[in-house]
Amino acid sequence: MNAAQQEVVRTTFAWLAVMPEVAGALFYERLFAANPSLRSAFKTDMRVQGSKLITMLTMVVYNLPEPADIPFVLQGPAVRHVKHGDRLAGYDAIREALLWALEQALGDDFGPLIRDAWTVCCDELSAEMKAAAGL
Repeated sequence: MNAAQQEVVRTTFAWLAVMPEVAGALFYERLFAANPSLRSAFKTDMRVQGSKLITMLTMVVYNLPEPADIPFVLQGPAVRHVKHGDRLAGYDAIREALLWALEQALGDDFGPLIRDAWTVCCDELSAEMKAAAGL
């Protein structure tokens, strides 16, 4: 990601971070609607899971200027996803659900610049998670 994309991601994530339960609910609602088979991998209360998602994203977004620190943040979730049977298609589903949640949360402020920055971010994070999981 370039510096301008990092700034877009940081700025727009700040809007999500102030409403972690709503952002998490939007994300998981879309993820499970589009991919019902993924629901069985989540045994915890979804409010808790949504908070965990936002906490992980906070650490990732905070570390965007220092990408060497990001693999450590993603290693645990990547290994857990493989343990639950997730494969490559799950990463695309996660990206699409996150983009959808951002679009819902940001409304008219969500546009091509934001979509492109988050797509690059998600694709780079997916690559890191795939590498950590040995995919």
